[in-house]
Amino acid sequence: MTPSTALPAHLPTSADVRAAAERIAPYARRTPVLAARVDGRPLTLKLEHLQLTGAFKLRGALNALLSGERTASVVTASGGNHGLGVATAARLLGIEAVVYVPETVPEAKARRLEASGARLVRVGEHYASAAQAAVRHAEREGLRYLHAYDDPNVVAGQGTIGREIAEDAPWCDAVAVAVGGGGLAAGVRLGAGARTVVAVEPQGCQSMHAAVRAGEPVDTPVDSVASSALGAARLGDVPFEVLRSNPVETALVSDEEIVSARDRLWEEFRIAAEPAAAVPFAAWLAGRVPAEHPCLVVCGANADWRPEG
Repeated sequence: MTPSTALPAHLPTSADVRAAAERIAPYARRTPVLAARVDGRPLTLKLEHLQLTGAFKLRGALNALLSGERTASVVTASGGNHGLGVATAARLLGIEAVVYVPETVPEAKARRLEASGARLVRVGEHYASAAQAAVRHAEREGLRYLHAYDDPNVVAGQGTIGREIAEDAPWCDAVAVAVGGGGLAAGVRLGAGARTVVAVEPQGCQSMHAAVRAGEPVDTPVDSVASSALGAARLGDVPFEVLRSNPVETALVSDEEIVSARDRLWEEFRIAAEPAAAVPFAAWLAGRVPAEHPCLVVCGANADWRPEG
């Protein structure tokens, strides 16, 4: 079972997203949006792969580390992108960071983690194993453990993406995001205003679909080309409660559709995205994003993949 926080008394709200936007503004980039047409249909991309660290996770890490009592060091677990976010946020704020990752972490992410100054520890085949080891380390040493997605301040920080879309792309009637542990989907739901939010998962990593079916977060298999970023075996309790009160639409995509969408992002926009970042585009290409003009969040570009031409 993936370690999870106890459900806090205060779940994040849209007001918390507004506060997070002000809190992280001196450190995080306000990434651009790009309106375009593909196959004759309009869409907008939120280019979050241009964020510091190459992924959206910096937002939640910054907001969490800037909220509440300051700490001299932090321990976390990650498939790669959250670790990069925590390591970079810690460096910006003068905090030491220890990042546990699965042994299967892509080398592109491992290299950047090591270069960030964080101490990298590889444990297990999946995120859950790395998270369990990180929690034990934090408890043993009396250090703060920062969860990748099951933390109200992390969720609020990720929600600043939805807030920026609402402000910078008011023509969009929906926002589509990829789902791992649910932090991004829950945050964007809080930040995107009245727009529909579509939460898209790989068929082999269905933490949200499984939680909806069971009525609570449950352990699920992890097997997808996008599992290095979307490989949470269990939806977070905090995201689940947020989304129970603020529902989203859901969709599934196959690995073949993800790879094809990743290649298409390169062909259409010269975006060398990691598989997870192509998941919303895959759903849109397949007609599974119910909107006239959606905004698709390109959430990261930390992968070893390089286009062939």
